[in-house]
Amino acid sequence: MAIDYKKELESAAKSMILVHEPDTLIRMIVRLMIQKVKVLHAGILIHDDMQNSYILRVSRGPSGIKIPKEFARMDYDNPLIKLFRDRRDKEIFGNGIVLYKEAARALKMKIPQLHKKIIRGALYQMEILEAVVCIPSYYREDLLGILFLGRKMRNREFHRKELDFFVALASDVAMAMRNASLFKQLQSELNKRQELFIHTTIALAAAIEAKDLYTHGHTARVTNISMEIGRRLIENKLARFDEQFLEHLQIAALLHDIGKIGIPESILNKSGKLTDEETIKMQTHPVIGATILQPIKELEKAIQGVKYHHERYDGGGYPEGLEDENIPLIATIISVADTFDAITTDRPYRNALSKHQAISEIKRNSGHQLHPQVVSAFIQLFEEGKI
Repeated sequence: MAIDYKKELESAAKSMILVHEPDTLIRMIVRLMIQKVKVLHAGILIHDDMQNSYILRVSRGPSGIKIPKEFARMDYDNPLIKLFRDRRDKEIFGNGIVLYKEAARALKMKIPQLHKKIIRGALYQMEILEAVVCIPSYYREDLLGILFLGRKMRNREFHRKELDFFVALASDVAMAMRNASLFKQLQSELNKRQELFIHTTIALAAAIEAKDLYTHGHTARVTNISMEIGRRLIENKLARFDEQFLEHLQIAALLHDIGKIGIPESILNKSGKLTDEETIKMQTHPVIGATILQPIKELEKAIQGVKYHHERYDGGGYPEGLEDENIPLIATIISVADTFDAITTDRPYRNALSKHQAISEIKRNSGHQLHPQVVSAFIQLFEEGKI
């Protein structure tokens, strides 16, 4: 059955738009060429900015790998690379495609000696790659790569529609490769910014702890426990797997006490029990924390964890008296972690409970102060020795 190359090209273009990983994109293109054109092998040489050369990124045949990845590397002075980088391909062959048979025939014709030298060098490189067709892939004036094909099965000739398909495909590959590269750069920049933000958050959390003499290490412990609970809830399918959920949870846990910046040190470091007035003041720290973070729109979900981590499942908490499922999940996770760390840490007005005493207390408060499903995940982790 005849192949509708226009339809195949449109389908390939749509698929390429969705791929943001260059290596995946390259494998997809080579697989397409092998399946649709029935060649013995196909491969792609891709420009490597770091090495100032073109590297073989993939080479496959119907039965698997043909030439090992990165086995071939061609510098800028390689005859095949020079042919396309200097745009001599169109000057010599007219259509931007180099077919081995046509190039070999051209050597027998009356053409400039310089062209013959270029052709001989290119043919030698094609023999090394076992390529009978080479198609350049350009982005604007830059040569991004070279698609090469081995012989067709049963030694059939390439016909015009196939060659036109390759040229159009190479053009789409260039655009898709450029987009994938830009996406990767953007992702790298975002990761760097996120890492910087996390480090800044940790530093800020440390500054808060420096103000409260009795909670040294509290933030790190609450964050570690919260992350373990978050991952367990995902495993138990009680929370949807989402990298952003875990990122927001981490940030919220790190900053859950940021509002204590607005609480007088005389209250934070008081050795005795707080008065009613001091308690009311202390209970403003979740709202103060949320207000501090409010201008950062990207932290909307993390802010919920900061603001509501002192709400109670039975509705008796603060600042808004939310109850059961109305309390954001991030906040309920931090609440369990915060409670456990608080009751297992010495305070001026009481001694720390042992871990087993604390577990009994956590269980007793399940469904009252604490979210029962979050408590269940926490207990699982404790029994497995992960907390």
